[in-house]
Amino acid sequence: MTHPHPAPPPATAPSPAAPFGRALCAMVTPFTPTGALDLDGAQRLADHLVAAGCDGLVLSGTTGESPTTTDAEKTELVRAVRAAVGDRVPLVAGVGTADTRHTVGLALAAEKAGADGVLVVSPYYSRPPQDALEAHFREVADGCGLPVMLYDIPGRTGTRIEPETVIRLAEHPRIVAVKDCSYDLLGTQKVLARTGLAAYAGCDEQNLALYAVGAAGYISTVANVVPAELRAVLDAFDTGDTGRAARLQQRALTLIEPMMAADLPGTVTAKALLNLLGLPAGPVRAPLREAGPDALDTLREAYERFTAESMP
Repeated sequence: MTHPHPAPPPATAPSPAAPFGRALCAMVTPFTPTGALDLDGAQRLADHLVAAGCDGLVLSGTTGESPTTTDAEKTELVRAVRAAVGDRVPLVAGVGTADTRHTVGLALAAEKAGADGVLVVSPYYSRPPQDALEAHFREVADGCGLPVMLYDIPGRTGTRIEPETVIRLAEHPRIVAVKDCSYDLLGTQKVLARTGLAAYAGCDEQNLALYAVGAAGYISTVANVVPAELRAVLDAFDTGDTGRAARLQQRALTLIEPMMAADLPGTVTAKALLNLLGLPAGPVRAPLREAGPDALDTLREAYERFTAESMP
């Protein structure tokens, strides 16, 4: 398989409204065939994604298999990708854990390794109440010198960052953004209306919907595979061609649905397609498992159908 992409425009410079760019990729973490961290592959993939139109990269997030990479691997990954992309795009490092002290330590390590910001997910499993959750994020923001992006994904963590909690946290000078996987459009708009936080869509099917109500952009798993095509949605909207933006978003569902709405996690589907395209990815780590033959056929067919369609 080949990986044709339309020629992207130059990367968008960060701004206060979009401090980490607009079109961000939640990058997979490439591994070697034996499951070791593939730093050379990570550098090549990062360079490819930036060249194809991503104006920010998020490392060691959900798609980056952060639960199964070590602290040292997370730090090495930031350092290697920073060396590969230079200052062309911002790098956001996922540092969230279920342990506040551990999270602060990872944030400090990411800062030393060259990250531009940290992504901090709600502590999972322990399900802290909102006051404890707020204290957790404040301690992380106080403990490092980098801008903080909150990560609200209650379907995985078991704990929602309630809109009122986000609004209070926005008062902290280093808490500047939120990755929104809440599926709560009303709550998202309340946050946007009452704070200066930059909201980033964290679910690919909502990229345009949240952008249209004031979000800064997206952090996309599907962008590992079709970065330029997803960015084109935002570019069309920014030029005022909202009809074309809608058509491009609807076209992207050809790939978003089999990658993100199937029984397999997006990490698995993204790595499967990247491997088919000859781009660095490698295997997933247990407890995740590789896509089976039927899933691979479905993904291949969806990708080929998507790339065969002309841009509307």
